[in-house]
Amino acid sequence: MKWIVHGERMIYESEWVSLALTDIEIPGGPRFDHHVVRMPAEASGTVIDVADRGVLLLWRHRFTTDTWGWEVPAGRVDDGETPIEAAAREAFEETGWRPGELEPIGRYFPYNGTSDGVFNLFRTTSATYVGDPTDPSESERIEWVSWPSILDEIAAGRIGDGLSLTALLWAHMNRTRHGAA
Repeated sequence: MKWIVHGERMIYESEWVSLALTDIEIPGGPRFDHHVVRMPAEASGTVIDVADRGVLLLWRHRFTTDTWGWEVPAGRVDDGETPIEAAAREAFEETGWRPGELEPIGRYFPYNGTSDGVFNLFRTTSATYVGDPTDPSESERIEWVSWPSILDEIAAGRIGDGLSLTALLWAHMNRTRHGAA
């Protein structure tokens, strides 16, 4: 059954996020206000998976959860940019490595019950080192991590953000489906 939207009013708006109060009704059920987080831009992430190196990951702190963890390079899709262009740009800015040809591995809505945010995920099997990251504030360190270590890091809770988990698990599934170990 499709819920009925009677209207919406913004409670808060910024360049990064907006919060709306949406007047909804469940058919045959109640009518009530529901908070919705509106994201003004999609996000894109890149799994850089080079056979003899591993996967290029960022070790970073997130103040919102006060946690440290490994993440794939990712960020917002800017105005006039496609998700694949954003994935390549963010990977380069955050790591200093220019990714090779990107292939899509998935697109998903991480909080579809409360947000309209969209994540686009890509994978490449090549990258060229250009220099230091142009945005060094993104991470404490950048490392190539082997797939066995990635699976261990996931099990240990050191890869815990949804974008990275989803990207890495989809990439790993595609690798094993195509015969890579």
